[in-house]
Amino acid sequence: MSEPTPKTRTAKNVLGTDLQPCCSDPMTGFYRDGYCRTGPTDYGLHVVCVEVNAEFLRFSKARGNDLSTPNDMYQFPGLAPGDRWCLCAARWKEAYDAGKAPAVLLESTHISALEFATLEELREHAIEE
Repeated sequence: MSEPTPKTRTAKNVLGTDLQPCCSDPMTGFYRDGYCRTGPTDYGLHVVCVEVNAEFLRFSKARGNDLSTPNDMYQFPGLAPGDRWCLCAARWKEAYDAGKAPAVLLESTHISALEFATLEELREHAIEE
């Protein structure tokens, strides 16, 4: 029996409940399905659902990851402050350590994010919905 794909498996969030959608406008997620799911080909672990702000976008660009400029090759629209996006867990932790972490939607952040950041660190930047 083959293993279910990340799209069909019921993923859990950092709170231990079912993973909720992050955003569909712009369409986010490694699989571009609106969810911060991961799988064997997602080497960046795009699992933290964030709401970006200008300070974080500047920080990320300075670190070599320009999230503001569209890139059609990756179906990437470019982000503006207020957009929600599935961010790489290591990039979120790097921003956290630098005091530049964007806000997080805990219900939409995949449980594997806890391999990079503690729940307490994520809660410090949690958006209440």
